[in-house]
Amino acid sequence: MTAGPSSSPVRAASAADPAADYHDLLASAAGEQLAADTHGLLERQLAARGLFFGDRPLCTVLRPRFLREAQYAHIRERAALVLQAFDLVGRRALGDPALRAQFRLTDWEEQVVQDDPGFRDASPVSRLDAFLTEGTAGEGEPLRGLFFTEYNAETPAGPGYNDVLTEVFYGLPAMRELWRRWELRPLPAQHGVLHALLDAWHQWSGRRDLPRVAILDWAEVPTYSEFLLFRDYFARQGLDCVIADPRHVEYAGGRLLAEGRPVDLIYKRVLISELVEHGGLDHPVVRAVRERAVCMVNPFRCKILHKKASLAVLSDERNRGLFPAPVREAVAMHVPWTRLVEERRTEHGGRTVDLLPFAAEHRERLVLKPNDEYGGKGIVLGWEVDQAAWEAALRTAVTEPYIVQERVALPTEPYPSWSDGRLHVLDRMLDTAPYVAYGSFVDGCLTRLSTAALLNVTAGGGSTVPTLIAEPR
Repeated sequence: MTAGPSSSPVRAASAADPAADYHDLLASAAGEQLAADTHGLLERQLAARGLFFGDRPLCTVLRPRFLREAQYAHIRERAALVLQAFDLVGRRALGDPALRAQFRLTDWEEQVVQDDPGFRDASPVSRLDAFLTEGTAGEGEPLRGLFFTEYNAETPAGPGYNDVLTEVFYGLPAMRELWRRWELRPLPAQHGVLHALLDAWHQWSGRRDLPRVAILDWAEVPTYSEFLLFRDYFARQGLDCVIADPRHVEYAGGRLLAEGRPVDLIYKRVLISELVEHGGLDHPVVRAVRERAVCMVNPFRCKILHKKASLAVLSDERNRGLFPAPVREAVAMHVPWTRLVEERRTEHGGRTVDLLPFAAEHRERLVLKPNDEYGGKGIVLGWEVDQAAWEAALRTAVTEPYIVQERVALPTEPYPSWSDGRLHVLDRMLDTAPYVAYGSFVDGCLTRLSTAALLNVTAGGGSTVPTLIAEPR
């Protein structure tokens, strides 16, 4: 095993740490062969299962992410309270133009969010993006604890990858040995998507039969391999499913057609903004949904909470009175200070500040994010740019909808990998991104790893690993 400046030594086996046990197995006298066998089988399985993001393997490390039962329970409990806050402001914004203005919707979004989707939840399928760290932060240091930094309320990717990766990892040789000492429980996510889709369909149609489903996105997206996994999963559950490119569907005779046959339910993976940019509000999909010819999950209404400004709405002192005390306390504890970038006075740390001068002065503790982008596009980490670049980014942020957010500490864990015929254990930053069902509770969890501060597989590099609950036998 090699170790360098960014490496972590393999720790002794510990009844309190499944990762240490796992690394100990790989570093034992017989571990070199075990690590080589684990790497070889993982590579073969990734290829056989199509677990690639574009042309990059989805996972490049040799162990899953382990959470203890108490950690997962904490994430679920605290997320449920924060999700209440999202639900409250999302519903209220529909009838309150002043509150809705805080989300910075575009003119066309203002039109479509008022459409009744035909079912209760604005985001039946969603995902919170968070960081889980330990310890306390000193003055001026990044925030530590459990912090929800984004809410993907529109097109959360990864549930299919998560479940198949879990199955792959369960079969790896190193996991066979760990199984003797640890009880390992999966956190599946595909079933949450299935149930949310069918629940929306039953509400929308008033029928109990199974719909014909279209997974809708551009044919060239790097996540296409996940659509194949979902198509196969839906087929095993008895659903007729087609993968459809929005450019190749038709709206005729009052029905949306994919491959010449009617579609009942859209599992929407294409971004609404890209759909409208491609064909405007007259796009066949947009017209079919608005005219109630097809059910779509997630619906147009999801755009309200998908805006990154939704974190600013929750965090802003102007809106504290909207929340009951337990929810207000959870928001204060788990949502980092976030504001829309604009000229105004606001509160920070119990004092009133001029927002723009404050943001300019404290770049090393702040991050700028565009209001409606994905894959890390447009994000500026204040601690990774110089003052001139930061101030230029702030000037841009004033003219376009951006948020500014308090820096959160990025946790690290050692992860093993195999290269050059040897085992390497290197520290990698990781996030904690729980999947959300019906917009109200956590069910499953995505974990992404990176050696760069921007933890996003879409942005390039990085790795996805399955998340397992581990308890000693």
